[in-house]
Amino acid sequence: MPSFVPINGLHHFAYRCRDAEETRHFYEDLLGLPLVHVIRQDRVPSTREFCPHAHIFFRMTDGSCVAFFDLGDNQSAAPSPNTPEWVNHLALRVGSLAELEAAQARLTAAGIDVLGPTDHHFIKSIYFFDPNGIRLELTTPTLPEAHPTLRKYQRDAHDELAEWTREKSRRHSAHARS
Repeated sequence: MPSFVPINGLHHFAYRCRDAEETRHFYEDLLGLPLVHVIRQDRVPSTREFCPHAHIFFRMTDGSCVAFFDLGDNQSAAPSPNTPEWVNHLALRVGSLAELEAAQARLTAAGIDVLGPTDHHFIKSIYFFDPNGIRLELTTPTLPEAHPTLRKYQRDAHDELAEWTREKSRRHSAHARS
């Protein structure tokens, strides 16, 4: 089978928001991501479903965007009932540890609860929630791209996943027998 076409990067990732202006204030005024596009429609272009909405886009320095849908009902997306709140999140990369610390100070000064920084041994991260309950992570690498540790992670990735799959299967089998 021929290879899939190359995927060159992220264009946008979209979430539901409770209020477009509240979301604009957070992402543009606090995080510094400029609002670059607003689409207002009564029908969903892909399904033709009637659902008046505003689709808003905030650009990051690499040109990719974080986007939101305001459906006009003042509701944010409900969290997944079977998933801990720390699992689903959006991780955004900043340029340095100094920038990560400056971001943490700005968020804290704005009254945002921030966890971290957390040292993941190849990145450091801070965690917080936006006004819609979406967990965000700001992260910065702590190792250069060609570091042997990162090459080892890549080299071992398939083996690590295979081991996780075997371990999960053993746990599932043991649980099914009990």
